[in-house]
Amino acid sequence: MSETISEKHLLAQTAEHLGVTWNDPALERRFWKIADGTSLSSLHWGDQAPSMVFLHGGGQNAHTWDAVALLLGESMVAIDLPGHGHSDWREDKAYWPLTNATAIADVLDQMNLPAPVALVGMSLGGLTAIRLAALRPELFTSVTVIDVTPSQLEQMKKMTKEERGTTALTQGPTRYATLSEMIDATAALAPNRSAILIERGVVHNARQFEDGQWGWRYDKLSSDEKEDANPTASFDALWEDVSAIQLPMMLVRGGASAFVTEEHVADFKNRASSLRFEIVPNAGHSIQSDNPVGLVEVLRSFTTG
Repeated sequence: MSETISEKHLLAQTAEHLGVTWNDPALERRFWKIADGTSLSSLHWGDQAPSMVFLHGGGQNAHTWDAVALLLGESMVAIDLPGHGHSDWREDKAYWPLTNATAIADVLDQMNLPAPVALVGMSLGGLTAIRLAALRPELFTSVTVIDVTPSQLEQMKKMTKEERGTTALTQGPTRYATLSEMIDATAALAPNRSAILIERGVVHNARQFEDGQWGWRYDKLSSDEKEDANPTASFDALWEDVSAIQLPMMLVRGGASAFVTEEHVADFKNRASSLRFEIVPNAGHSIQSDNPVGLVEVLRSFTTG
């Protein structure tokens, strides 16, 4: 069932919920074979060259940006990170920013973008965006980092399950009896999110097994992939990338999120003196799902000047 579901499942209902006129936008999934032999997937909105590229967070997929895409109404690309969505899983389970950035750069090169684009990344996608912007700045006009800093691993150790929100699902069950159970588990950790956005997000992030049970569409890190066992899991080097980035940069925090503290914002500003900082109210960590209208407002203001 989940393998054949339409990319536009619940999209018209989502547009209605957001107050967006439904015009049945062009939406196409594409696949890209990269240098390491794996395949990455992307969703392409609109029929023109993209003006923006979006990278989702850990445990999410490209469809997490659906509401943002509807509100923006522009041609854009949302990419499934390695091990997520419809992208291949890696045997080494190296789903860290450095590895992800190399993979995404490969995909963007194959896309032959006619002009630089605005880069937007949330959580793991935000850390990947930091590395990517430092690695290939010629591809981008700006970089927006959503609710994350290179201090995330340290911060998460201090947070409760409630403060982690839906990111706590990545440490929870890998199998559910029904799709409804997955929706209920997500709703319990997303108090700021509307029911239609929860259902649409879960449906696109779920797959059904032959025994009838359900599970998430992303690969689950094994126990030996912790920070202490895998040096690539340490994000400290990304602070150097923040300092090196010369592109216009914006950091966005959810008003109800505990992932980014005032100290983290100060660290960011000390390394990126021209940093723009915005808080989106009524949103936790996944701002694009909790308050997509508020997020689009700051994105439009930043990327259009």
